[in-house]
Amino acid sequence: MMAPRCPLAVAVLTALVLCSCAITQDAAPAGPAMPTAWSEAVTQAGASPTGNWWGAFGSTALSTLVQAAALASPDTAIAREHVLQAEAQANIAGASLFPALSLSAGTGHRETRVSGSDWSGASSSNLGLSAIYELDLWGGNAAGRRAAQALEQAARFDADGVLLSLQAGVASGYLSLLSLRGRIATARENLAIGERVFKVVDARVRYGAAPPLDGARQQAAVLGLRSAIVALELQERQTLYALAILAGRPPEGFELAGNTVASLSVPEVAMGLPSELLLRRPDLAVAEAQLQAAGANVAAARAALLPGISLTASAGLASNALINVLSSPTATLALGASLLQPIFDGGRLRSQVAVASSRQRELVESYRKAVYAALADVEGALAASSRARSQEALQQQVLAQLQRALQLAEARYRGGADDQLTLLEAQRSLFAAQDQLAQLRLARLQAAVSLYKALGASLLQPIFDGGRLRSQ
Repeated sequence: MMAPRCPLAVAVLTALVLCSCAITQDAAPAGPAMPTAWSEAVTQAGASPTGNWWGAFGSTALSTLVQAAALASPDTAIAREHVLQAEAQANIAGASLFPALSLSAGTGHRETRVSGSDWSGASSSNLGLSAIYELDLWGGNAAGRRAAQALEQAARFDADGVLLSLQAGVASGYLSLLSLRGRIATARENLAIGERVFKVVDARVRYGAAPPLDGARQQAAVLGLRSAIVALELQERQTLYALAILAGRPPEGFELAGNTVASLSVPEVAMGLPSELLLRRPDLAVAEAQLQAAGANVAAARAALLPGISLTASAGLASNALINVLSSPTATLALGASLLQPIFDGGRLRSQVAVASSRQRELVESYRKAVYAALADVEGALAASSRARSQEALQQQVLAQLQRALQLAEARYRGGADDQLTLLEAQRSLFAAQDQLAQLRLARLQAAVSLYKALGASLLQPIFDGGRLRSQ
């Protein structure tokens, strides 16, 4: 009697082993080859990026604003909720690895009557416990849990990215605000110069030493300076209101200390190796985690092609007494097992495998693209920083020469050696050079912000424990 069973058992085991060969492990993310050095010439004299990188600018007001914005911004609150949702999804996926238990209880009374007879009643109560467990023979449920955990990590890293973008946005906005305030102060100084020159021109016009046209031209120049101040003041207000939104505050009554960018330091950053971006950039961490989830989804989709085994068990008590199940109970116990093997589903399961595999290949390319984009971000920030430094140095020399030119032009106009157009041109050139110098200074500071953002400094200070899982 046992002989026929052995070949059948061997055949079943052989089939299971062959089926298990169809399941492959999750594919590890394959990153592109990283360069060994940066293309732009960089200095290594500065400090490495840290979690509070904004402190390198030397502004207490900026540090206070960035830290307050991280706590109050709606963007960070949204990111925290995304992490909580991903955690819950990971818990849901992990629940499939455990048996499901359910408890049932009921009681009732029924009255029946056969035609021509009296009513007869019967009471009953029952209490039952049942369990069902799906054996994870092929690791499909475990793969689903790994996919959910990887997406949870992606949500954490995305929260890091939100924090970094917020920090960079606040820092850049604050620097723009101070730059506009400095440009307004410079414009007011230029207005004072223009008004002083107008007095000289007006005196010459009154005494007949200069035509009235000179007075009209100088007055127009003064009015143009006043108009420019109004436009800069509008930009300053708009920038302040935009910062209020980033900081999670209403614009009404929102004010910030600080006048100009002249007192701020331009940080020098130690760049490190390009390969370090893979461990620092939140967006690269998100892409890597999504790729890991895609590999797990492929394994789960392949496991769905294979037979599944479910185990069931139930136990219960029943009684003919109403509500009291312990009165003369009848006990029941049942055990069961079931095997389900998909035979024909119109290609649905195999198509799901194809979709998951294609998604994995897509994310491999997305990861590679993200790495290249990260490298370009750093190179672009380095280029902007070095060029802005050179431009600022040259512009300072230009400004010194134009200041001297205005002094000479004003003196020659007083003496009648030059006409008023030469004086006006000297004024316009000086004012434009001063404004250009202020913008170049801002460009240097904002290039430093862009460099910190490109390097992914915020992973050292995650908003929602984003760096913990990655460091493990």
